[in-house]
Amino acid sequence: MTDMTAAHNNKDLVLRGFAEFAAGNIEVLRTLLREDFIEHSPDNPSGRDAFVEFIATASVARAELDLKRIVADDEYVVVHYHMHTPEDERGTAVVDIWRLVDGQIVEHWDVVQCVPDPSRIPNGMF
Repeated sequence: MTDMTAAHNNKDLVLRGFAEFAAGNIEVLRTLLREDFIEHSPDNPSGRDAFVEFIATASVARAELDLKRIVADDEYVVVHYHMHTPEDERGTAVVDIWRLVDGQIVEHWDVVQCVPDPSRIPNGMF
């Protein structure tokens, strides 16, 4: 498999998983994440089962997720999206970085930023 093919396949896998998760299917993570999944975000657990149970109670599981862009490079897929709830209309800008091996996610990093008042971002957040 060439690097471009791996990147394309990984991007498709994450895109399909993101769409299912955004539609409310949290269990899709059990098929996407490898059992020994490594999490790099503060206070989030590593390990597939512990991570899925944690995410099921996290705000992201109840939020609307509006995908803005997805970028893939070999084993890494980067997803940039707007996460918001009715209680938090401005919401949060999120960038997830996923590393995949053999069709499963093995590692995750993220960057999370509250969306400020529009007057502070004249060029837009997304």
